[in-house]
Amino acid sequence: MFDAVFLPADPPRAGRLALYGEVDATDETVTLVLPQGSQVRRRTVPARLLSISEALELVSSPVQGAASWEAWRAAALAGLGLIARGRLVPDLTPSGYGGWRVAPLDPLDRGWLKQLAAAMPPYGHALPVEGTRPVRLVDPEQLVRAFWDAIADTLVRTPAAAVAARPGAAPFAAVEPVAVTGPTAWLAETAQSEDAGARLVLRIEPPVLEGLDFQAVLQLRSELDPSLLVDVADVWTAPAAVLAALGERAETDLLLALRRGARVWPPLSAALRDAAPAAVDVDDEALEELAEGSTALEGAGIEVLWPAELFAGELAVRGTVGTPTPGAVTGPDFSLTDLVAFRWRPTLDGEELSEEEVAALAEAKRPMIRMRGRWVRVDHDLVRKLRRGGTHKLTGAEALAAALTGTIEVDGELVAFDADGSLAEMLTRLRSSEDTPVSAEPAGLQATLRDYQRRGVAWMAQLTDLGLGGCLADDMGLGKTIQVIALHLLRRGRGPTLVVCPSTLLGTWEREFARFAPDVPTRRFHGAGRSLSDLAPDEVVLTTYGVVRQDHRVLGEVQWGLAVADEAQHAKNPLSRTARALRTLPSATRIALTGTPVENRLSELWSILDWAAPGLLGSLERFRQDIAVPVERYHDEEATARLARITRPFLLRRRKIDPGIAPELPPKTENDLVVPLTVEQATLYQAVAKETLAKIEAADGIERRGLVLSLLTQLKQICNHPAQFLHQPGPLERRSGKLAALDELLDVILAEGESVLIFSQYVEMCRLIEAHLATRGVQSLFLHGGIGVRKREQLVAQFQAGESPVFLLSLKAGGVGLTLTQATHVVHYDRWWNPAVEDQATDRAYRIGQDRPVQVHRLVTENTLEDRIATVIAAKRDLADAVVGSGEAWLSELSDADLSELVSLSTGPARSGSASAYNPSAVGRARP
Repeated sequence: MFDAVFLPADPPRAGRLALYGEVDATDETVTLVLPQGSQVRRRTVPARLLSISEALELVSSPVQGAASWEAWRAAALAGLGLIARGRLVPDLTPSGYGGWRVAPLDPLDRGWLKQLAAAMPPYGHALPVEGTRPVRLVDPEQLVRAFWDAIADTLVRTPAAAVAARPGAAPFAAVEPVAVTGPTAWLAETAQSEDAGARLVLRIEPPVLEGLDFQAVLQLRSELDPSLLVDVADVWTAPAAVLAALGERAETDLLLALRRGARVWPPLSAALRDAAPAAVDVDDEALEELAEGSTALEGAGIEVLWPAELFAGELAVRGTVGTPTPGAVTGPDFSLTDLVAFRWRPTLDGEELSEEEVAALAEAKRPMIRMRGRWVRVDHDLVRKLRRGGTHKLTGAEALAAALTGTIEVDGELVAFDADGSLAEMLTRLRSSEDTPVSAEPAGLQATLRDYQRRGVAWMAQLTDLGLGGCLADDMGLGKTIQVIALHLLRRGRGPTLVVCPSTLLGTWEREFARFAPDVPTRRFHGAGRSLSDLAPDEVVLTTYGVVRQDHRVLGEVQWGLAVADEAQHAKNPLSRTARALRTLPSATRIALTGTPVENRLSELWSILDWAAPGLLGSLERFRQDIAVPVERYHDEEATARLARITRPFLLRRRKIDPGIAPELPPKTENDLVVPLTVEQATLYQAVAKETLAKIEAADGIERRGLVLSLLTQLKQICNHPAQFLHQPGPLERRSGKLAALDELLDVILAEGESVLIFSQYVEMCRLIEAHLATRGVQSLFLHGGIGVRKREQLVAQFQAGESPVFLLSLKAGGVGLTLTQATHVVHYDRWWNPAVEDQATDRAYRIGQDRPVQVHRLVTENTLEDRIATVIAAKRDLADAVVGSGEAWLSELSDADLSELVSLSTGPARSGSASAYNPSAVGRARP
C-alpha cells in the first residue's frame, strides 16, 4: 500500500502529489519526516510525483492506497466541490505570478477543512518545516489549503483560455508562469474578503402592492457569530456587543463587499453612491439578473436571502402523454408501437394549474408572479416550454419507460413524467401482476403448480393480456417450462405458440408437453421435410435457433399468438444473425426464458428484453451510453436504479435462496436431459447395432452374453462421443449431442457461480471432457482409479476450497467414500443401469454437510437404448434392485427380439411413462 503527501509550489499549479512507499521503481525522490527505529528523522525516499492533472485522474480511479492516500482523495473531491460552487478568486503569488486560490470559505467550508486536517494521518503531511529544531511537520490544514489552491490554479487554465484572454489577463489564463504587472490593489480586495469580520447579505423583499419593485435590503452577518444578522441601517446605532461581533472593520468590509458585488450585479453601484446605504431598489431586469446570477454574488462573498414565500411552493413542469381513458375494452388499449403526443403539465405544489393560470404563466413578463395568494418565482425555461407546447411524438414503449422511471429526456433535459389515461391503467396492472397468482391450474394441465409457479404464470398472463412480453429468469430448477405450458393452456384460442430452443432441448419440450399437457398438439419444425401446413390454432411448434436463422421467412408467414425463446441467452448478441432473425417473427406477445439474463454485459439484457418488449429500453447505442457504461464502468447508482425501475415489471427473477422459494424445492431434484444424436453418432449407432445383432443371433451361451455386453458398451460409447468409440483424441466439437448439452449446462451452472461433479464410468471419456473443457478455458479437476490416496485427498481439498468449479470423476473411483459438498450440481454423463450406483455417486454432494439444494442431471440420448432403459428405471425405481438387478447383466438375458427392440434407433418421443424431460435452465420441473 502506498502513502501520499502534497508538495506545495509557486505558482500553486506547480505543486505535486507525491506517492511513496510501495510504488513502482522511479528516479524521483522526496524528503520526509518518517519513523526510524524509536525516533523520527528526515529521510529521502523514492517517490512518484504526480502533476495536479495526473493526481485528479488517479483520484477518480478505483486505486486503493493507505489511509494517507484516502485522505488526499477526500481532500481532492472536497476541493473540486468548492471550485464547482465558484469558490475561487485571483491572487498574487509570493513570487509575483498571477494565480488562483480557493476562496472565500464560509463557516461550513472551514468546518469541513478542519475535519479533513484532523483526519489527516501523519504520513499524509510528513513534510518538514524548514529551519526548525526539533523538526516539525507542516500543518495539515495549511497543506490542504495549498492543495485546493493548486487544483483551482490548474483547472481554470486551458489553451483556449490563454488564447481568449484579454490584454493584461495572461497571468491568470496562461499555463506557464507569468508575472503580474500594473496595479494590484484589486487583488488585495480578494485577499481581504476571507478575513472579513462581517459578510454582506442581501435580503430580497417582495413589494406590498402589485406593480411596485422588489428591494434588496443590505445586512451584515458576523463571522464570529453567524447567527447574528443586522440590517446595515441599524448597524451604527447597534449596541457595543453587536459592533464587537461584527468586527472593527465592519464599515470597510461593507464597502469592499459592495465594490466586489457591483462588478457582478450592477444595481449595487447605487449603494456605493449612498452615504448611508440601507437598501437597493430592484426592477424587473435587475431581479431577473439577480435570480440567475446569485451564484456569482456568492463567489464574491455576498449571501442572497430570498423570501421564504417564494420557495414555499414549487412551480414545476412535468411531462405526460395524451392517451385515452380506459374503457370497457378487454384487450390491450395501449401499444408499445403506437405513437402518442407528448405534452407539458405545469404544477404548483404538485397540483396541476388551471388553464387560466397556465395562460397567465405563459404570458408572464416579470421573474416573479403573484399566484394563489403568494409570489412565485417564474422559471423562464418553464415558460418557453409552455409557449412551445407539446410538439413531441413518442412511441408507446418510450412513454411506458418514462412512466416506469418517472422521468423523460426532452431536448437533452431530464424532466419529471406522469402517466395518464390508459398508460396509467397499464402501469397499475403491471405493478400488481405478480401479486395475485392464478387461482387454479389451467384446464388440461396434468400437474400441480407450486405457489411461486402460480405467481409466475399470473405474471406472464398479465403481460400477454396487455400485449406485452417479458423475461422469466428463474434459477435452474424452478420450472420455467411447466409455467410456459400453463400459460399456453390459459391462452388457448389466441393463436399457435412457437417455442425456439437449442436443438438439445427439442426432445425435452416435446416430452414435457406430452407429460403435462397431453391433449395439446405439438410438432417439431426441424430436420428434413419440416412443414407448417395444417397448423392448428392452439398448436405448439418446436424449433431451434439454427432453423430460425435459415427459415425465418417461412416462420414469419404465421401470426403467432405467443413466441417463446428458451435459453434466450443464445440471442444475447443483438447484432448476431440469430437475434436479427428472431426479431422478424410476428407474434402477439413474446416470452424469453433464461436463468442467466446477464452473463457478461448489460447489452445482453438489452437484447433479450428488446426482443420481448421492443423499444422499452430504447436504442442499443442510447442504452449503452445512458445505462450500460455508467453502471458497468462507474457503478452509477442512479443509472442502476433507473434500469431496475424500467425492467422490474418485465423481468421476473426468482432464485433458490429467495424467501418462499427454496422451501418449495426438494433437497434433491433429479432429471433426465434428453439429447439428440448427431448424424455421425446415428450412423455409427445403426451400423454397429446391425452388425453385432447379426452375430448375436448366430451365437449362444457365454459367447452370446459377451456379444450382448460388448454391443451395449459400444453403443453407450457412441452415445457419449464418437471419439471415445473410435479411440480418437479429437476433434470433439459438434460430434456429440451429449457434449453439446454438457456445454450448455455448464454455461448456466458456471454463470451462476456454482460447482458441479461430472461422473462417467469411462476414464477415457473423462479425459476427452477434460481436454474439451481446457480448450474452452474451464478449469477442472479429474479423479480416477489410477490416482493414489494422497493425491486423491489433495484433489478433494482443492475442490472443497472452491479452487475449481468442475470435478470430473470416474464412477468407480469417485462414487463412494468422498465428501464433495461444494457441489450443488451432479451430472451423470453416461448411465449406470443400477440406480443404486448412481445414487451413491450423487450422494458425494448430497450428504450431511450440504446446506443447498442439489440438482442431479442425467444425460440420455434420445430414442436409443439409453432412452428405453431410462424409461424402465424411472417407472420402476423403487423396485430397481429387484427388477433391474446389478449392473448390465440383466440385459444379456433378453431375447433376440427384445434386444433388437432395445437397441434399435427409432423415431418420435418415447412412450408414455418415460423419464422426465429436462431443461438446463429449468431443473426440477419433473415434480412441479
